[in-house]
Amino acid sequence: METAGPGVSLEEQIDQWRTYLRHRQAIHSVDVAELEDHLREQVAVLIDAGLATDEAFLIAVKRMGDLDALSREFAREHSDRLWKQLVVSPSDRGEPQTASRTDAIVAFGLAASAAVALKVPELFGMELDEDAGFYARNLGLFVLPFLTGYFAWKRRLGRGTLLWLALVFVAAAVFANVYPFDPEGSTEALTALHVPIALWLVVGVAYAAGRWTQVAGRMDFIRFSGELFIYYVLIALGGGVLTAFMVVLFNAIGVDPEPFIESWLLPCGAAGAVVVASWLVEAKQSVIENMAPVLTRLFTPLFAAVLVTFLGALLLTGGGVDIERDTLIQFNLILVVVLGLLLYSISARDPRSSPGPFDALQVVLVVGALLADAVALWAIAARISEFGFSANRVAALGVNVILLVNLAWSAVLYVRFLRGRGSFAGLEKWQTDYLPVYAAWAAVVVIVFPPAFGYA
Repeated sequence: METAGPGVSLEEQIDQWRTYLRHRQAIHSVDVAELEDHLREQVAVLIDAGLATDEAFLIAVKRMGDLDALSREFAREHSDRLWKQLVVSPSDRGEPQTASRTDAIVAFGLAASAAVALKVPELFGMELDEDAGFYARNLGLFVLPFLTGYFAWKRRLGRGTLLWLALVFVAAAVFANVYPFDPEGSTEALTALHVPIALWLVVGVAYAAGRWTQVAGRMDFIRFSGELFIYYVLIALGGGVLTAFMVVLFNAIGVDPEPFIESWLLPCGAAGAVVVASWLVEAKQSVIENMAPVLTRLFTPLFAAVLVTFLGALLLTGGGVDIERDTLIQFNLILVVVLGLLLYSISARDPRSSPGPFDALQVVLVVGALLADAVALWAIAARISEFGFSANRVAALGVNVILLVNLAWSAVLYVRFLRGRGSFAGLEKWQTDYLPVYAAWAAVVVIVFPPAFGYA
């Protein structure tokens, strides 16, 4: 690890040390905070003894010893980590795996609870196909409380935090169910879409625990979200193969498995898989950290090429963007995916590295998405001026304005970084500080839009 010069502050030195540590596969990101606390205690003791700040930092780092040896020490104390199998010598592997088994039992128990919760409304006469609106509005409430509970158990959250998180879920349940929605209206669909977005920030608070107020804590949650998506897709692909296998087998003996698949396997499996995928991210951290950055580097140039081609075709044809409801949703999803690529590539990048070709490609991606968002905004504004305001148009306008602001300032910060006039840490801080904006807008859509637009 490179040591900082005498002109670098203690916080900058600790930030460099933390970044170096976070990129070691043998150390889980959550444990970095514990190591940092230990380092700060050592530095404080040495400063109180009369040493200069730089001297105290260097001596404290050396006292903590070689990182590989430190990883072995942590592995012995944290038996639920995958890297125990990779770092601890064979003679040390005789320790019981109680903590790891307990973690798996809790995760699968909560996954089963989420699956059961999805079926509870049937006890009151509701059916998944006949009451699709109710299930859509409450989909996040069937799953996310159990996922939050898993992280609350893992991070040992205090009672005050648990109470606050519970109150948010209760409030979400109230606003998702007390309004008299028009079954044919747009506000019910908007509520169903935005409730999980608002509650995902609650999951983040539980995941990061006491580190939510820190940029590193929020960035860890962004990294976790990307890894969760990858694992969930892999589970879904495996589930698809399992379903096809089941259909072939039972059809061969004259038994139709489709009612069971449609009523139980697919909905309950999809709900429980969220918790299971989260447990896999926690348990197999070092493996997925190798996979996700590779996927990001693979798809970033592809998405950048698609956006540039789209903008070129738009100029050549002279046409506009079709902003019918379904097309608009699809267009916004594309922009969200692009933003997700940006966020995850930022979280996976070493902030100490100098700007490179991939960073220039990221700027192309961001600028392309920014221009595409501006085109969509222009089309939405034209539609509103022609036909007036509606819930869908205002929601689309709001989310596109939020994306525009994020992408615009991200482009500015990234260009500054490429030109050597800004730090990568500034870009990280902007993205993590902006996360509550999405949750706040989602909450506005859920709480304000239904009565404002007559529940239609």
